[in-house]
Amino acid sequence: MRFKGTYTALVTPFRSDGAIDADALASLVEWQIECGVDGLVPCGSTGEAATLSHAEHVQVVKHVVDVAAGRVPVIAGSGSNYTREAVELTREARRVGAEAALLISPYYNKPMQDGIYQHYHTVAKETGLPLLLYNIPGRTASRIEPATIGRLSRVPGVIGLKECGGDLVAASQTLALCEPGFVMLSGDDPLTLPLLAIGAEGVISTTANVAPREMIEITRAFMSGDAARARAAHARLLPVMSALFLESNPIPVKTALFIQGRIPDPMLRLPLTTMQKSNRDRLEAALAELSPA
Repeated sequence: MRFKGTYTALVTPFRSDGAIDADALASLVEWQIECGVDGLVPCGSTGEAATLSHAEHVQVVKHVVDVAAGRVPVIAGSGSNYTREAVELTREARRVGAEAALLISPYYNKPMQDGIYQHYHTVAKETGLPLLLYNIPGRTASRIEPATIGRLSRVPGVIGLKECGGDLVAASQTLALCEPGFVMLSGDDPLTLPLLAIGAEGVISTTANVAPREMIEITRAFMSGDAARARAAHARLLPVMSALFLESNPIPVKTALFIQGRIPDPMLRLPLTTMQKSNRDRLEAALAELSPA
C-alpha cells in the first residue's frame, strides 16, 4: 500500500480518573472517517504514547483498528529509544491489524547515524510490518540525516518517512537520495504545503483532529493540481495550526477538541498540564474563526 493524503495523528482521550476513554476514542475515529481522512495514526506524540503502558498502547491501536474496520488504514505508532521494545510494540501492532507502523527516531540516547540505521533495519527485518521513519529532532535530540534516510529507503519494508525536521533543504536532499516509491509525509502542519511542493505526498497531522476537512482540502487540492486552492486553504487554516502549538503538543489539541465538544474531558497525563488561560483564549479565538467542520 502507498500511503498518501491526510492522516490524523489521533489524540488518546482519557477519563477524569486517568483511564483511556474508549467511547470518546471510537467517536473520534467515526468522525474522522466521516470527514474523509485517508488514514489514522494512533499512539504517536499527539497520542501521548510516551505515557501509555505497553498494554494500553496495544489497547489503543486495537480499538482504532476495530472501529475503523478496514474503512481506512491504521498506522500504529510503535517507536522507542530501545530497539527491542520497538520490535515488540511493532509486532503487537501487526498482530492487532495495523497496516503499517510509525517509529520515532530513537530519542535521548542520541545514537550515531549507523545506530539509527541499525535500529530501523532490525525492526523491519524482525517484524515484517511496513515501516515509516519519523524524523523529529525537536523531540529526539537527534536528526536522521538525508543520507541515512536514503540508505534506509533501500531496506525491505521501510516504505516512507514522516518529516518534521523543519528544514526544506534537507527534505529536498532526502527525496533526491531515496529510492523511487519511497513516500515522504509532512509531520509539521504549517510546512505541509511547502513539503508537498518539493515532493511530499501528504501529511500525518495534529490539526486534522479538530479540522479534518480543512486539512484534507490542502492535500487534495494540491495533489489534484489546484495549487491556488491549496494555498487558500492553507491560509485559512494557518491561525488554527499556529494556535495548536502555543504549548506542547497535545495540550492545545486536546483543549480544542474539548471546546468543540468532541471529547468529554481534556485530561492529560503528567507531566503535561492544563493549557494556560491566555493561550486558551487565543486558541478559542482561532477556532471561532474557522468554519464549522
